Amino acid sequence: MTHSTAARVGVAMFTGAATTVALGLVGAAPAAAHGYTDSPTSRQLHCADGTVTGCGQIRYEPQSVEGPDGFPETGPADGRICSAGNESFAALDDPRDGQWPTEQLTAGAEHEFSWSFTAAHSTEKFEYFVTNDSYDPARPLTRDMLEPTPFLTVPFSGQPPFEYSHTGTLPNDKEGQHLILAVWTVADTANAFYACHDVVFGDDGSDPGDPPDPDPGPAEWDESTVYYAGDEVSHQGVVYRAQWWTRGDEPGTGGPWGVWQRVDSGG
Repeated sequence: MTHSTAARVGVAMFTGAATTVALGLVGAAPAAAHGYTDSPTSRQLHCADGTVTGCGQIRYEPQSVEGPDGFPETGPADGRICSAGNESFAALDDPRDGQWPTEQLTAGAEHEFSWSFTAAHSTEKFEYFVTNDSYDPARPLTRDMLEPTPFLTVPFSGQPPFEYSHTGTLPNDKEGQHLILAVWTVADTANAFYACHDVVFGDDGSDPGDPPDPDPGPAEWDESTVYYAGDEVSHQGVVYRAQWWTRGDEPGTGGPWGVWQRVDSGG
């Protein structure tokens, strides 16, 4: 995944198996939008980073999937859950014949769920639902495809940092392709933010496989790419971090108040 994460700082809070970790971001400037998940990779992020095409407006607004709170009793209508009922983001509800990119997860394992925010709303809680055995990835998501209660709930009081994560235990009775629905309920409005994630559950097996490739570091800055707060790029041998949404602004040219902040220690 191309989305970079800032340095992690511990924060003491948990619910059940959930242990939270805050991620600090220096000098971030909020935009007039909100937040999205980047682990697991959400459908809106797949659209924003170009992994999935033909997404429409959500490509430019992955942070804006906002709808009524109170899910599952209230909230977005069945078939429109992944878009939070926003017609402009209807591409998120399209099952694409079950061909959304999937992320491999291990049932019963610990997983770090991470969020990127562009506006630090006062927060009530984060909830994570998973589909039941009736789930059909070739159909739009409905409530009867979901387990009735979240497998992870993380209460929160106050405003999260612009990069935030918490660790929780994945369901231990799942296998094959499923969908995880994340719901971020804010405390200062009657709305919540929704994100759908296409995942495949499997055991961890006995063969560790090949070691992962070394981290190549941030990708080279590209003039035509849209970057969001927290994204890191390399430009002329220097690493920079975006402070807010940007496209076409060359790193190193905006001065100390520009969109790009130098984050490496190189000369």
